Amino acid sequence: MHKRILVTGGAGFVGSSLAVAIAQRAPSSTRVFALDNLKRRGSEMNLPRLSAAEVEFVHGDIRRPEDLAGFDPELILDCAAEPSVQAGYAGSPGYLVRTNLEGAFNCLELARRTRADFLFLSTSRVYPLARLNALAYAEEEDRFRLLDDQPFPGAGSSGISEDFPMDGARSLYGMTKLAAELMILEFADAYGFRAVVNRCGLIAGPWQMPKSDQGVVTLWMAAHFFGKKLRYVGFGGKGKQVRDMLHIDDLVDLVWLQLADLDKFHGRVFNAGGGLSGSVSLRQLTALCRQVTGKEISVEASHEQRPADIPIYISDCRRLTRHCGWAPARTNLDLIESIHDWIRANESLLAPVLCHNL
Repeated sequence: MHKRILVTGGAGFVGSSLAVAIAQRAPSSTRVFALDNLKRRGSEMNLPRLSAAEVEFVHGDIRRPEDLAGFDPELILDCAAEPSVQAGYAGSPGYLVRTNLEGAFNCLELARRTRADFLFLSTSRVYPLARLNALAYAEEEDRFRLLDDQPFPGAGSSGISEDFPMDGARSLYGMTKLAAELMILEFADAYGFRAVVNRCGLIAGPWQMPKSDQGVVTLWMAAHFFGKKLRYVGFGGKGKQVRDMLHIDDLVDLVWLQLADLDKFHGRVFNAGGGLSGSVSLRQLTALCRQVTGKEISVEASHEQRPADIPIYISDCRRLTRHCGWAPARTNLDLIESIHDWIRANESLLAPVLCHNL
């Protein structure tokens, strides 16, 4: 096990969850550092969790090389990002590009100097929008369903695989993540350190602080818990658009598996999502939240079409499963129940943040 691990974005939902889990599972001689600029509201709530797990928090920003200069890691787990696919469309993409691309470069410069291993959390949003929107799907009572026969390789009823064609625009956010992927693999090859890229689907779970453009699963549960209104946006306002959900604990299990044998994963890019069994439409998500909370709230129909939105995406993770045996172990119901229980146990703490975002 690595002795010194730096988790960037370490006070965010994914970064803090991974930092805490690694600190709890690793030998006592392993030091885990969490670097975060605390820009996202609610990230400060993760500081007590990090402290309790003996993760060493450092307030800093990956956009500033000087904030990384004092570290000497054996592993960099890069979770820092502006995570919204809507970022940049309403104005300058400056923060998005500087964080996701320039920040990744600064982290890679640190890896180059220290020869640290590098594990990068990318996104399914690297796949091109026009091709995703051209996929063949059927409209069912409560969701869209991908068909077996598709116009492109790497697509089928099981979802989108790593063989899907990559030419075309993919959103400003997706562009930064794909460019970072390419830079990581080039740096690893040029400077001789190990690297792996995970293209994650829709990650969700306790301690996610949602906004309307990111963190939809927690947002949906919070709205039901606190009795707030929701909207089905786009695609006729029916709520049939589909994503695959991945419980944060399943991602933790995957990362721990990869850290135990980085040679096995080095230089590879893998889809890491909930897959077909974890796929859900907004309408189905509403039903799950109603089931768990026992509450029925108003969900309005909106025909607004947002930039970079797509009707259906499901991660085909069979390459990863064949490679190492990993597959999600938690069901969608497990995920929804865990978020509900977390909100209920921390209601007074979370209400100001979660209700503000609804």
